[in-house]
Amino acid sequence: VRLVESGGGLVQPGGSLALSCAVSGFTFSVLAMSWFRQAPGKEREVVARISSDGTVTYYADSVKGRFTISRDNAKNTVYLRMNSLSSEDTAVYYCNGRIQSYDFWGQGTQVTVSS
Repeated sequence: VRLVESGGGLVQPGGSLALSCAVSGFTFSVLAMSWFRQAPGKEREVVARISSDGTVTYYADSVKGRFTISRDNAKNTVYLRMNSLSSEDTAVYYCNGRIQSYDFWGQGTQVTVSS
């Protein structure tokens, strides 16, 4: 199973960024997908989740109203749209796929919010 994130980079405070995660080697439509992030010196934390059929989403309080998770099962891809970014959003963002007790991870993509 391969998960490949893209879309990270440097953005100014208040800006927006869109991440993508392309999944291959597994039936994407059965996977619950999540985005996690890990800032320097901090533990990895969940940012957003989406059910396998895309009907149920969850957001961490810190990103609620600013981030949007979505998926396209025809393209085997999950997205994270991030608006109103601040320095506190600086982290490596990881894509996660889960089915039952199995977890699959991407390699991560760096998001840096700085002026």
